[in-house]
Amino acid sequence: MAVALRYVWPLLLCSPGLLIQIPEEYEGLHVMEPPVITEQSPRRLVVFPTDDIILKCEASGKPEVEFRWARDGIHFEPKEQLGVTVHQAARSGSFTLTGNNSHFAQRFQGTYRCFASNNLGTAMSHEIQLVAEGAPKWPKETVKPVEVEEGEPLVLPCHPPPSAEPPRIYWMNSKILHIKQDDRVTMGQNGNLYFANVRTEDIHSDYICHAHFLGARTIIQKEPIDLRVKATNSMIDRKPRLLFPTNASSHLVALQGQALVLECIAEGYPTPTIKWLRLSGPLPADRVTYQNHNKTLHLVRVGEEDDGEYHCLAENPLGTARHAYYVTVEAAPYWLHMPQSHLYGPGETARLDCQAQGRPQPEVTWRINGIPLKELREDQKYWTQQGNALVLSNVQPSDTMVTQCEARNRHGLLLANAYIYVVQLPAQILTPDNQTYLAVEGSTAYLLCKAFGAPVPSVQWLDKGGTTVLQDERFFPYANGTLRIRDLQANDTAHYFCQATNDQNNVTIVANLQVKDATRITKAPRSAVEKKGSWVNFTCQASFDPSLQHSLMWRRDGHHLQDLGDSDKYFIDTSSLVINSLDYSDQGNYSCVASTELDMVERSAQLLVVGSPGPVPQLELSDHHLLMQNQVRLSWSPAEDHNAPIEKYDIEFEDNKMEPERWFTLGKVPGNQTSATLKLSPYVHYTFRVTAINKYGPGEPSPASETVVTPEAAPEKNPLDVRGEGNETNNMVITWKPLKWVDWNAPQVQYRVQWRPRGAKGVAWQEQIVSEPLLVVTNTSTFVPYDIKVQAVNSQGKGPEPRITVGYSGEDFPQASPQLNDEVTVINSSTVLILWQPVEPAQVKGHLRGYNVTYWWESPQRHPHRGHVMVPANATNVTLSGLQPYTSYHLEVRAFNGRGSGPASETTFSTPEGVPGPPEVLHLECQSDTSLQLCWQPPLSRNGVLTGYLLSYRPVDSGSQEELSFELKDPELQAHNLTNLIPGRQYRFQLQATTKMGAGDAISQEGGTMALLESSNFGHISTTTGENYSIVSWVPKEGQCNFGFHIRFKTMGEEKVGPALPVHYVSYNQSSYTQWNLQPGTDYEIHLLKDEGLLYRTFIKTNGTGRVRLPPAGFATEGWFIGFVSATILLLLILLLLCFIRRSKGGKYSVKDKEDTQVDSEARPMKDETFGEYSDNEEKAFGSSQPSLNGDIKPLGSDDSLADYGGSVDVQFNEDGSFIGQYSGKKEKEAAGGNDSSGATSPINPAVTLE
Repeated sequence: MAVALRYVWPLLLCSPGLLIQIPEEYEGLHVMEPPVITEQSPRRLVVFPTDDIILKCEASGKPEVEFRWARDGIHFEPKEQLGVTVHQAARSGSFTLTGNNSHFAQRFQGTYRCFASNNLGTAMSHEIQLVAEGAPKWPKETVKPVEVEEGEPLVLPCHPPPSAEPPRIYWMNSKILHIKQDDRVTMGQNGNLYFANVRTEDIHSDYICHAHFLGARTIIQKEPIDLRVKATNSMIDRKPRLLFPTNASSHLVALQGQALVLECIAEGYPTPTIKWLRLSGPLPADRVTYQNHNKTLHLVRVGEEDDGEYHCLAENPLGTARHAYYVTVEAAPYWLHMPQSHLYGPGETARLDCQAQGRPQPEVTWRINGIPLKELREDQKYWTQQGNALVLSNVQPSDTMVTQCEARNRHGLLLANAYIYVVQLPAQILTPDNQTYLAVEGSTAYLLCKAFGAPVPSVQWLDKGGTTVLQDERFFPYANGTLRIRDLQANDTAHYFCQATNDQNNVTIVANLQVKDATRITKAPRSAVEKKGSWVNFTCQASFDPSLQHSLMWRRDGHHLQDLGDSDKYFIDTSSLVINSLDYSDQGNYSCVASTELDMVERSAQLLVVGSPGPVPQLELSDHHLLMQNQVRLSWSPAEDHNAPIEKYDIEFEDNKMEPERWFTLGKVPGNQTSATLKLSPYVHYTFRVTAINKYGPGEPSPASETVVTPEAAPEKNPLDVRGEGNETNNMVITWKPLKWVDWNAPQVQYRVQWRPRGAKGVAWQEQIVSEPLLVVTNTSTFVPYDIKVQAVNSQGKGPEPRITVGYSGEDFPQASPQLNDEVTVINSSTVLILWQPVEPAQVKGHLRGYNVTYWWESPQRHPHRGHVMVPANATNVTLSGLQPYTSYHLEVRAFNGRGSGPASETTFSTPEGVPGPPEVLHLECQSDTSLQLCWQPPLSRNGVLTGYLLSYRPVDSGSQEELSFELKDPELQAHNLTNLIPGRQYRFQLQATTKMGAGDAISQEGGTMALLESSNFGHISTTTGENYSIVSWVPKEGQCNFGFHIRFKTMGEEKVGPALPVHYVSYNQSSYTQWNLQPGTDYEIHLLKDEGLLYRTFIKTNGTGRVRLPPAGFATEGWFIGFVSATILLLLILLLLCFIRRSKGGKYSVKDKEDTQVDSEARPMKDETFGEYSDNEEKAFGSSQPSLNGDIKPLGSDDSLADYGGSVDVQFNEDGSFIGQYSGKKEKEAAGGNDSSGATSPINPAVTLE
């Protein structure tokens, strides 16, 4: 079976010679065992009445042991004693004393010793001292009152009953309240109560000393002491004197390893303070403490180096008292070498060493089987004593014995039992044979070979060839047979043989060692410093022996993170650890542990979480006597710095009476300081708190301290911001900024207000005491100066002498106006300078605050424009800018004081001409291929007399920077035609109005010719149809000029009727076109074309039920006649259009209104919409419903329109003419829409409205 060596090797380094017991796994005859004391009572046993008294003595051995007792060196038989019960348990010689009372227990006091024996010898217990005490009682006594004069020293004695276990002493009163102890009143180690100086406050009639006996579980009290103190008006100062100890020096013995307690209690007035000194050097700070208000020195774990002279010094301003302690350090016996039990074979020499040390040097004595050597018979003296060693030569089985070594000095006794066991046993190896050990390279292997026999067998380790393995220095054999192999290598894998030999036989076992690859961490985690609330990622990678099971886990401060829970906090995968939401509790050492069943490798990284400090844990106020001086000392414990040094502490206070829950900063101290003496204000209920601050900000504040109240005092400050101003012409209102409550220095504060006319020496001050920060003085003259004083007053007195402030009674309105200069200085067309003479001070009737300058101009077309400027009192001019050029202004200047404005000085002035503002509107009209018309409105701000306009323009995207400009001399001009423009070119036009001062700001507009617009806008379009004609009408839109297009009528269907109709050119301004020579009852398709692009298409059907033969040609069909009629109609239309345009311009109504007047009254106006594109290749038959170009089909506005036009079709369009499409020559997507119909339409009378 394989064994992991790291778990078993520490248990195997003990020598078998240390134990007398034969191993249980030893195969052979059962041998006897000498007696062994297994349990016994303590060396000192103090008992009290009602206690159960048990003297214990238990032992083991084979054969069973027998017990006997001795008391004070004399044989004691428990069975024969009355009231004694002997325990009947096996291996026990204990007995119990029953029925204990004070007299019964005292009969059995003494020093006891237990002896346990069998055939192999006698074992002996240590001495057991039994001390029996009765119930503690205080002797009855009559306690007289203690009278002492104030300031004198006093000692109140306690003197508790003596006891083996000293009691605990308490001084209390009859209400079971402890007597308060301090530097002046102290209880000594002896229980007495010491007063360095008595005061009247010490008067009590019930000073009671209580003694608590822990063993007896009893508390007893002394008779009360009545302390009476005679008061005195003056206590006499005196230098210190020691009340304990009373002599100049003392000699003490301190035991090594125990505590040393030194005490000095002094009297004197003022109360002395105690200091401790050690002449041979400083006191060890790690082992010394000062207790009982520095009167007791407590030194723990005393050693030889503490031997020497110690001084206590009692000091006050009048002198010093001193006491010298001479301390000698001694020691109870302690072992240097304790005799050891051992197994021996016949013929061997046994040697038992016993060496002890102590101060004084202990005496060493030997016993054999409990009998002192000097008391043995002559035939039993076969031993030899060499110093403190006992030697026996050529031992035999009959020499088996139990020896005792005792070391004694005046401080104690040591006892050791050691066994000499002579036995003869063959050698046996108790470790299993053929055991396999697994270890890793670089580690240490321990191969076990536990052998037993008598004499003790010798053990050696051999390799496979029978050669000792000890030739390699890495191999080391232990006395118990274990073989250690350090710094293992791969070639150490082998079979190793252990051989045990004594005088009776030899035995051998084999041990198999397999060396594996060591576990290694190839990438260790790195330490990190992170801020609270952030996260951190530790990574770790390791290599393992492939034949071993392995694991990689994470620990924090030695604990597995998996055991800590909190899955939201830790995220662990195969090679990383992520810690989220870092808190200060997360900092520590995080270890990556790579392990197999044979080894473990650990690498650690430290995580520090930084942030603002923690709260200051505790505050303490001291030096309360300084409160009379408005000071106190505040101390605090340092706050956790959270790994960033504390830079400072902020000390705040709160007054829960005056302003609860509001904290004020009192001061800041450096971060290395933990106390401060605070300067306080009188009569404030101070509660303090302290906040630590580091580079990450302030931490949480400390808990609030206790509240201290400073005594009342007279005010130390007077109010500030004292003012005297009237709000009426015959009064003066005195105001001031009231004191903050922290400056009151008493529960309430009032204000003593004094006033008198300024400069009136010898005139008594008038005064009044008020509570509110306001006082109105009445019946004063207008605007008279006064001297004013305001002083704080409280119950403790007045504040410091106040400063005099000058105030004034109420003001009146100014009585005079400023005198303006004769002329206004014009700086430019929009800026002027106004000058005036100041108003006489006597006429101001108050403090001149300044001048109000108001100016305005009026216009019939606009509201008055007002401007206002406030000028300081020390100025007598103002520059007005931003004025309107070429404008007449009115101006007023008034002086004003705190009461208001006085009368005005008035004048008028005019600004010169300036450049005009930009023209109001600039838009393009009447675009053709090479020309257009620019229209505009005059500027709103002419700023003078217009002299004309400056027009400039240039192409936008041609790359040319050449700009054409020319002047338009007519100021009334509002339109201008531009010709010879490039078709399809975009231009930028700029227009400026001019006066004699030059051109003003420009207005710009971009636009182009008709070709660039891609389409022209038509207004309302309709068709009227007869038997042989059709009229197409439209409303020209304003701004569309110089535009022509072609119109074509085309017969629908395969059969052609009559000659083909010619295409005619039509002017857009013509408004209508009539096509003759149509066939009755025939379907026609009408196209409006421009540059072979389709602008619009519609369908009609002429009236009549069938086709008619055309009449023979006559003059009506001659071209000249048709041309004449057409020209006449065109001329009439042009005249009507001109009249219409003139009427529209003269009435100044909107374009929309003009259009509405020309649209059929029965037609419903349509919204501006854009028609979709139309492809000439997509010709559709005119069916039962006609879709509109924008997808909407709507009925006519009324039913009368059909009748009015004799059954004609009225087709309506949007006003802006956006129906026009582009003839593309290829199939395009139809305009969105449907086949919605307003109703059924007949093929004879279609009624369709297109929008």
